[in-house]
Amino acid sequence: MNRELAKQYDPKDVEDRIYKMWLKGNYFHAKCEKDKETFTIVIPPPNITGQLHMGHALDNTLQDILIRFKRMQGYDTLWVPGTDHASIATEAKIVEAMKAEGVTKEDIGREGFLERAWAWKEKYGGRILEQLKKLGSSCDWERERFTLDEGCNKAVREVFVRLYEKGLIYRGERIINWCPHCKTSISDAEVEYEEQAGHFWHLRYPFSDGSGYLELATTRPETLLGDTAVAVNPNDERYRDIIGKTLILPLVHREIPVVADDYVETDFGTGVVKITPAHDPNDFEVGLRHNLPIINVMTDDAKIVADYPKYAGMDRYEARKAIVADLEAEGALVKVEDYTHNVGTCYRCGTTVEPSVSKQWFVKMKPLAEPAIEAVKKGETKFVPQRFEKIYFHWLENIRDWCISRQLWWGHRIPAWYCADCGEITVTRDDAHECKHCGSKNIMQDPDTLDTWFSSALWPFSTLGWPEETEDLKHYYPTNTLVTGYDIIPFWVMRMMFSGIEQTGQVPFDTVLIHGLVRDSQGRKMSKSLGNGIDPLEVIDTYGADALRFSLANGNSPGNDMRYISERVEASRNFANKLWNAGRFIMMNLNSDEVIKFDNADLALEDKWILSKYNTLVSAVTENLDKYELGIAVQKLYDFTWDVFCDWYIEICKSRLNGEDEKAADTARAVLIYVYTGILSLLHPFMPFITEEIWQSMPHNGEALVVAEWPKFCKELEFVSEESEFEKIMDVIRAVRNRRAEMNVPNSKKAKVCITSQSPQTFMAGEAYICRLASATEVEVGDEFASEGAVRIVTDAATVFIPMSELVDAEKEIARLEKELAAANKDREFLDKKLSNQGFVAKAPAAVVEQEKQKLEKALEKIKLLENSIEEMQKLK
Repeated sequence: MNRELAKQYDPKDVEDRIYKMWLKGNYFHAKCEKDKETFTIVIPPPNITGQLHMGHALDNTLQDILIRFKRMQGYDTLWVPGTDHASIATEAKIVEAMKAEGVTKEDIGREGFLERAWAWKEKYGGRILEQLKKLGSSCDWERERFTLDEGCNKAVREVFVRLYEKGLIYRGERIINWCPHCKTSISDAEVEYEEQAGHFWHLRYPFSDGSGYLELATTRPETLLGDTAVAVNPNDERYRDIIGKTLILPLVHREIPVVADDYVETDFGTGVVKITPAHDPNDFEVGLRHNLPIINVMTDDAKIVADYPKYAGMDRYEARKAIVADLEAEGALVKVEDYTHNVGTCYRCGTTVEPSVSKQWFVKMKPLAEPAIEAVKKGETKFVPQRFEKIYFHWLENIRDWCISRQLWWGHRIPAWYCADCGEITVTRDDAHECKHCGSKNIMQDPDTLDTWFSSALWPFSTLGWPEETEDLKHYYPTNTLVTGYDIIPFWVMRMMFSGIEQTGQVPFDTVLIHGLVRDSQGRKMSKSLGNGIDPLEVIDTYGADALRFSLANGNSPGNDMRYISERVEASRNFANKLWNAGRFIMMNLNSDEVIKFDNADLALEDKWILSKYNTLVSAVTENLDKYELGIAVQKLYDFTWDVFCDWYIEICKSRLNGEDEKAADTARAVLIYVYTGILSLLHPFMPFITEEIWQSMPHNGEALVVAEWPKFCKELEFVSEESEFEKIMDVIRAVRNRRAEMNVPNSKKAKVCITSQSPQTFMAGEAYICRLASATEVEVGDEFASEGAVRIVTDAATVFIPMSELVDAEKEIARLEKELAAANKDREFLDKKLSNQGFVAKAPAAVVEQEKQKLEKALEKIKLLENSIEEMQKLK
């Protein structure tokens, strides 16, 4: 016999054991089976600094549901796991740890720092992947990758060299986003904008010839030190005569020109704009057009440079105060106006970003963006939901060149060497030892590393062996579904798209499944500052991984944020217990561990009903999963398992299982096993641990549920008319039960049930079910019954009459109802009095008054119902 299930389901006893069994069976390992259709997912690689959070739990649950579903459908499935080196975040962590030791990067040098970084990665880097295993993630762990591993590094260098040779990577002086805290450049996608309260400082710059002033306004007076011009619109009549004149820059007393540029809006402020090419992206462009000098006034940590001794070393905000005070003293400050504006901040640390002119490496984006836009427009890659294409198109259609160099040590070092003798740059796939232009050995590698997203952009193909033509790459690329949050469409999705198309000639995936954020129960974003984060590992420890996965899937609809509500996880745990108890009941009623089959000729009406309902469920759930409607699929499974199978079919089967007719009992057993093991298969992608544990204990064919065949719709089990007939019987049972509950009639009090219907044969055949499940002494089916003295119940297919005298003692029931009526009237009087009190209505909060009005409304409804019930009872007397 199969192993007996424990009395209660204990996830702690099951989950680790089952996961080890899966690993031992090598069930997650993709075998490059040429005769099978492939289904491939690459994991969005979590940072090696990361700890599992609810976002990871949702993202990986969705991926695992899809991969398990496709595996059971017979696809050659591959889910590639791995982690991201996360340059900025990891370097910051290591620098922080060194700070505690009193050591800096410069103290130990680049090599010493990288030794520490790799040691840190070895110690903590795999932690999050181990946590994903706790969740049940069925990744191919033999193919685990890291964005800084040897293969990924080879791919990164190959791409860099190819783009450089095509003129799509270049080094130039451009304005970039600089984070003074992380001390590195960051790309446009890494800048987050937030509304901040600030000011407009209205200033006046005097003409050098003493003929007056020009008034303008700025939100950043500290950048005035680097002004190299003032601009007006060439079509602005007010300023036509002053174009070409010069002004004296306040405080600095440098002469600067008035230039004409279409960038200036005539109707904004005074129509005059100060131009600081080194510290504003728009000003930089104006500076290029007018050949203006670029004067940088800030250090890497946003302090004023030594060229301005009075302010040198001051932080930018400290300098702002000092400069404003000096402007006022000089008579250059006209007024200060409050102003709220969007300010760019670093997505990693939240520091306000400083636009800065710097020599950096860039990717020329326009030629790469166009094919990526076209691929989505043509439907080669689709977004689910489609509305997220707008974000994708917005970024690619308005994209600037991508700054890819970072002033960090941890990451892919830029494969470019500078020659000290001829000044040329050597870019190579392998480390250079001499200048390829002049042969000099006096060369030095660029100290900068590449943006983390440069290597992440290659993830779908670099993880499969590219640039080599590996078997994995030929077989599994392009991949199928990318599962990710909407927040990294600009960071990652679009970059993978243009990189895949440029390097392989194919889109990297056919579908992008977008999910939202997991918020707290109040709808707030989970954050350290609010202290409202939920640790998925603690949830798993309390309720089990299946309960967490089931609740995350159940509340999910593509692209929408969801709330984490602990009661939902509890409800999912209760569902797991219901499933477990159903398994225990079935196993207690088995007399063999063989898989028993049923003959359609032996099926009872209820068997045909459940088999037909299950058949429909298989089609619906499969279709939902194919359409990525995971939340809808899981709700259907919940409803079918709890309501249809457990609450109805198991209850109906009990009389046959305990009866004398062994053949009927065997048919019931066979149908129970068939439907129940089918439920386990359909639920497996959502609740892998409990379903595998039960399946292993049940009669089954095959090694493991994880690789069992996905259920298919079976035409021979489609019993449409029998399903409809049985539903009519169920409607009557349900209606009788509800009416008895309303009348407080205990189940032990049985009564005759009389039925009139257009389908009398249905209810004659259903007598046994009605007697057993609706507490009937007998069922009489006829054309007409006297309604006087009877309870009348109407369903779609029948009218039911139950003699009242058999249900209740009229005298006692009237006494009970009158007592309830008196209490209801007392409540009404109290509420009437309260709401008639003008003092209460005037002083109480509107919500409280409204609440009391609703209570009064409910009391009046209850009184009416009770009066009607008493009237009905009086008639029966």
